Amino acid sequence: MPERTRIPKPAARRLSLYLRTVQDRLEQEGASDRVSSRELGEAAGVADAQVRKDLASFGAGGQPGVGYRIRDLHEGLRRALGLQQPWRAILVGAGNIGRALLAYPRFAQEGFEIVAVLDRDGGVVGRKIAGHAVQSMNQLSEVVRRSGAQLGVIAVPPDEAQAVGEMLVSAGIRGILNFAPRSLRLTRPVPVVGVDFTEALERLAFEVTAIRPASGRGRSGG
Repeated sequence: MPERTRIPKPAARRLSLYLRTVQDRLEQEGASDRVSSRELGEAAGVADAQVRKDLASFGAGGQPGVGYRIRDLHEGLRRALGLQQPWRAILVGAGNIGRALLAYPRFAQEGFEIVAVLDRDGGVVGRKIAGHAVQSMNQLSEVVRRSGAQLGVIAVPPDEAQAVGEMLVSAGIRGILNFAPRSLRLTRPVPVVGVDFTEALERLAFEVTAIRPASGRGRSGG
């Protein structure tokens, strides 16, 4: 099987979409034990040929006219995405976004466990949220060492994100999921994935606005 580092990033994003589809099929009672490249392509919005190319990047092979065995493909996709091991994460920020993340059950189902919550606000430290006692940022290095966390999740205001990112990296965190609408420029090469809700909404607003004139011209009669 090729090394995961050889899988292009755009392909890796598509693999994640394929995995969602495969998991949904596994959870459907009475569903077929095979899935076609056409079905996977429809779910991801790409052509059948692109699906076959993506899956071949980690050695998955289907049979023409028959498709891919669901369970084999599920295992292969998880390995290709690095999900064959559990991942431990610490969450920095016990505000609204942080609380919502702690309440989301799918993380644990997919092998991601939030093992600790930290915050700089002394008024929040010590409170319990979803079974976690919020700890002080002064304890960050010790929490990372004790918990064995590999990932950090940033859910703090934008002006705090850069400093928190540097602290996470210094504490030994290997990858960061950043919910703050601020790009991080870290001194060490640690993977950072940003989730910016505002940017996504702005993109959606642009898409809706872009199609509105076209739909309105046919009704104007002008």
